[in-house]
Amino acid sequence: MRRELAQNAKNAEKRTLDIAKELRRLGGVPDVVTPAVGRVIAFAKASTEQAQPLPEALFGDLALEHQLLDRVRYVKVLAKELDQKSVVQLAERLEKAHSATVEWLTTVVAEEALGGPAAIKATPVQAAAAATYRVALLPGRWTIDRVNDAADRLARSREDVKNRIGEFQGKAVELQGKAAQLSGTATQIVGSSLSAALRRGETETAASSAKAGRAVHDARRKVGAVEADELPIKGYEDLSASAAAEAVKQLEKAEDIRTVVRYEETHKDRSTVISAAQTTLARIAKEAVSS
Repeated sequence: MRRELAQNAKNAEKRTLDIAKELRRLGGVPDVVTPAVGRVIAFAKASTEQAQPLPEALFGDLALEHQLLDRVRYVKVLAKELDQKSVVQLAERLEKAHSATVEWLTTVVAEEALGGPAAIKATPVQAAAAATYRVALLPGRWTIDRVNDAADRLARSREDVKNRIGEFQGKAVELQGKAAQLSGTATQIVGSSLSAALRRGETETAASSAKAGRAVHDARRKVGAVEADELPIKGYEDLSASAAAEAVKQLEKAEDIRTVVRYEETHKDRSTVISAAQTTLARIAKEAVSS
């Protein structure tokens, strides 16, 4: 176990150098202050955990590894979106390392729950701390249970009141819906005129500079100021809500989906289409994380 942890520390040092190298390649500057502070904090954390029950210390480490794993997956998806292949490769190596650590810690926690034999055992200090913790917790736990009972009774009585005013809330929602329809109509009119004006500006800009024209076009896409014939779905304007939702599900690029969502929000604002777009984007994100 000691040799394995020592080797893991060496691997972590190598990964740190790889991260610094990649940061420099991207034009950034590696942080030397935070790692140094992190070592001090890690030493203090190790000392503090000796006064914790072993499961609590393990859960703290497991939570940290999960956070690191999630950050790596975020970087990987971001790198794929920006077509940074070397960053993707680095993120995949880090993902593999943190996944292995998460799996190992999860196994150790399960061994602890089963009562052993565990790869890591509580030190005498941790064993004493766990016993003291349980004894000290008993009075507080009894008080908390009594408060929970009272809160539950109060919640049930409040639920009865909510049921009585539900009818009035329904009427209020109906009035809000009518107001939203009027507001949506006004937004659509303004959005259409703005889109047309920006499109003319893009055409004029592109005549003098193709690069500037593309920049204006990208800006229009980001704010949803595009017209129906510019959307990644042909004949979009004539599609019903259900047909548009099905068409959105066939899109494969995140930017195309975001363009449709922004167009919907500034024009028709159909919840069915937006919901389908969100579901499709979630699928693409899941595939990006798992690939």
